[in-house]
Amino acid sequence: MSYSERWQELFGPTGDEPVMRLASASSDPGAGPGGTGNLKHSKGPWTSASGTAGDLRTRTETSRSVLGRGHEGIEAGAAGLSSVTALKGVLKSWEERLQAVRDECEQLKGTLRTVAGEMGETETAIKTSFKGVRVPGKEDEKR
Repeated sequence: MSYSERWQELFGPTGDEPVMRLASASSDPGAGPGGTGNLKHSKGPWTSASGTAGDLRTRTETSRSVLGRGHEGIEAGAAGLSSVTALKGVLKSWEERLQAVRDECEQLKGTLRTVAGEMGETETAIKTSFKGVRVPGKEDEKR
């Protein structure tokens, strides 16, 4: 499949009406190119997700620590049993998994917090940029 064919598959034929739309765009052709004009975003969900990732990171590290403490003294109590070697392997595997989850949550926490900040900054910048725009009829209503 050529690049052009793939493009048309994703976005439809070139013309007046696109095949792919934003979920927030109106399907009413009379609504105009901007849909309903109610597309909004906020940093709230991003900040919340960042907090959740931070909580999960903390809980994962706590679980990893508790898991390690639960295995203390196993070797002394089960000396000579072959199951001790298998148990050590399982412990190591779970510690590595939990550490990977912890590390990924730490990275996600920072990234999501950054997105929240950028969304807030973008929203502020957009609001500021529109303050000087004259909307016909709006100023007339204030007089």
